[in-house]
Amino acid sequence: MPVITIDLWKVSPEVKAELIASLTKTASEITKLPPQAFFVYVREYPLDASGTGGVPLAQQNLPPHAPKE
Repeated sequence: MPVITIDLWKVSPEVKAELIASLTKTASEITKLPPQAFFVYVREYPLDASGTGGVPLAQQNLPPHAPKE
């Protein structure tokens, strides 16, 4: 069974559902495997548990669409 994993900051249940559906559909179309063959894992991280440039995301000026915590 193919596995798709996406790591990102915390998102709403609606966004997770959309990601799972979209990633599955695209992978199925490309590989010609049935959608039921795919496992999709969404791993979420709080903003203080990840960073760039040596600075936690919680301390950076993030784009407006980014979560606040």
